[in-house]
Amino acid sequence: MGDPISLSSHVSDGSISGSSDKLVSEDSDEPASKGSDELVVNVNSHTGEPETGFDPLLGWGCGHVNFEPLIQSTLFKSADNGSIINDLATNYSVSSDGDTWTVHIRDDVRFTDGKNLTAEDVAFTFNTAIGSNSELDMSNLEKATAVNNTAVEFKLKEPQSSFIWRLRYVGIVPEHAYKKETYGTNPIGSGPYKLVEWDKGQQAILELNENYYGKKPYFKKITMLFLDKDTAFAAVKSGDVDIAEIEISHANQTVDGYKLVDLPAARAQGLSFPMQYNTGKKSLQGDPIGNNVTADITIRKALNIGIDRKALLDGVIYGKGAVEYTGVDQRDFGNPEAKINDSNPEEAQKILENAGWKDTDGDGIREKNGTEAEFKLYYSATDQTRQALSVAVSEQAKQLGIKIDLVGASWDEIYANQYSSAVLYAYSSIDTFNLYQQYHSKEADDTYRNPGLYNNSIVDGYLETALRSTDQDQATKYWKLAAYDGSTGFGPAGDATWLWLVTIDYLYMADETLDIGTPQRNAGADVLGNIYEWKRVDTANSTSK
Repeated sequence: MGDPISLSSHVSDGSISGSSDKLVSEDSDEPASKGSDELVVNVNSHTGEPETGFDPLLGWGCGHVNFEPLIQSTLFKSADNGSIINDLATNYSVSSDGDTWTVHIRDDVRFTDGKNLTAEDVAFTFNTAIGSNSELDMSNLEKATAVNNTAVEFKLKEPQSSFIWRLRYVGIVPEHAYKKETYGTNPIGSGPYKLVEWDKGQQAILELNENYYGKKPYFKKITMLFLDKDTAFAAVKSGDVDIAEIEISHANQTVDGYKLVDLPAARAQGLSFPMQYNTGKKSLQGDPIGNNVTADITIRKALNIGIDRKALLDGVIYGKGAVEYTGVDQRDFGNPEAKINDSNPEEAQKILENAGWKDTDGDGIREKNGTEAEFKLYYSATDQTRQALSVAVSEQAKQLGIKIDLVGASWDEIYANQYSSAVLYAYSSIDTFNLYQQYHSKEADDTYRNPGLYNNSIVDGYLETALRSTDQDQATKYWKLAAYDGSTGFGPAGDATWLWLVTIDYLYMADETLDIGTPQRNAGADVLGNIYEWKRVDTANSTSK
């Protein structure tokens, strides 16, 4: 987090300014929002400013961070409890071999230019996504074909139970009006809102799509600001925004007229451990592989058992989250049996002693066969929370006789050292395919997935079975077994491949007149995902304005 930046330095040029009661359009002299059915939002993690525009095929709404695209419709969406429900889709089926998915869609949907949305548009969207070179992973989709106006057939190269998440987040674009070069700045969709103005670097204005087929949101206009979190907090204090995401360091501050909204997101923070011994091997990019300390399971087990996660939760992130053991504790596919009992330094020290890790020279660091219990931990130098967690973990580890050397670095430096040093990563994906990529064996390709180069043939088998299943319940069973089957797994009760620490909630300051309904479970980053439930209320009388 950098030094605070004044609000005026970010928003005064071009479109909005002021630090009194309301943001004001310099072009129209009209308030930018804060009317009863107008909304000013700064939800950095929900969107940020899309560099390539509001184009789902270039990442808007899907990719590295998934969220409700607002301007476009998706085939499926999420219910408040996190389950997947129909949006454009009316139902779907999967062939017995798992290679073909057929999705039936509504016949009453129009784009904002008045043209009907048909299965041809759905097929066009997904076929174009295959070669979009964006963060969309459509590598397993061979082809999408419109069977008729309301049915689309997706032919996969291999069965993939997680393909449902591709259908959940990709916004549908119109074939007749899509040009890669211009769509992002002039998007036509069928979602609840339409883009009417985008002042790059400052704000985007969305207005209600009066022809939207679903439940129409209460708010007729959304002004989306693109402020960093410090500037956004300044906007909160001056009353210029209805809701803004804030830094965890602001969690204990209060602002008159605002309430703190604390939304769980299963955003797990943890240390990846290099799982291979140092034999001189190099990655495809020539980076070193292996660490003779973290490759020893007793080191990993001792840290998982000895670390006090509750102390980290309370001391570093002000209790705004939860302790975390497997990286997916809060997901339906998380396995409680994979957890361990932590905050037990006596047991951790016993494990180390029995394995031969002893402090023979009295310097406070254990040794074994001439190797000291010492390794480097990399974290993003620009992330104060990760730095604070890293410091706290290293202090606790020191009490166990394990020395952790901290290295704040750029992501390029981190990726170059992830196979030989621990890294403090965050993991928050709800897509089960990412679980597969996180723990399935692979070669050292220098991507951040499976940074420890974990390789367990039994776990690989569970992950393969889960991914190739044609039944979501069956897939969930095997995702859980991959974490722990009673004898092995990627969780701390098994191979202890990571030291997961805590999940961090997303924090927002919201105007007290804002009622955001029931946010989707563990989807704190996608705060606008239930915009259909949002309304403004008279706090004095507890009624809608």
